Amino acid sequence: MLTNAEISLLGLGLWETIYMTVLSTLFAYIIGLPMGVVLVTSDKDGILPMPKTNKVLNIVVNLVRSVPFLILLVAVIPFTRLVVGKAYGCNATIVPLVIAAAPFVARLVESSLREIDKGMIEASLSMGAGPWQIIRKVLLPEAKPSLILGAAIATTTILGYSAMAGFVGGGGLGTIAINYGYYRYQTGIMLITVVLLVVVVQIFQEIGDRLAVRSDKRK
Repeated sequence: MLTNAEISLLGLGLWETIYMTVLSTLFAYIIGLPMGVVLVTSDKDGILPMPKTNKVLNIVVNLVRSVPFLILLVAVIPFTRLVVGKAYGCNATIVPLVIAAAPFVARLVESSLREIDKGMIEASLSMGAGPWQIIRKVLLPEAKPSLILGAAIATTTILGYSAMAGFVGGGGLGTIAINYGYYRYQTGIMLITVVLLVVVVQIFQEIGDRLAVRSDKRK
């Protein structure tokens, strides 16, 4: 049986995990959504061709995505200290989470936007719509269901990253699993943290699936 202290600890860890995941996803989309739009629109066949910009952005996205999260987490410690004043805890973990997730979000957004029928874009251009109007009134609205599904995937991925941050005192359920399950051999607490993480992932995914279905005008 769990003690009251252990229950309180798990409750705090669950809250910290959700806090880190939601905020990191929000900031990752603030950065990654425009990046994904630029990747599509600046392509040679896009509505605003900028080959050099597209190439540089692709390289940046690929470079950051190729770095394993734990290595990135350690590598950006000086920057994390500069931003939040320390390199451990929930707020500190959000910084590398955003850096790691933003390029991933950009690729998800790019994939969603490329699914749109090019005939709709060509029709908008023929009616005199400008690039910004096409982005705001055609690309993003038409890709909304796919974007929402992508957001659910991004959220669950970031949740997994936040758990890995437990190795360096990142806070949340990951830290509890490492400190109690790995260092103190308390298998029971570690299993509970795994169950909680699975439940949270399922909740986020279910919310994303339902929102995507509701936003799909074709159904």
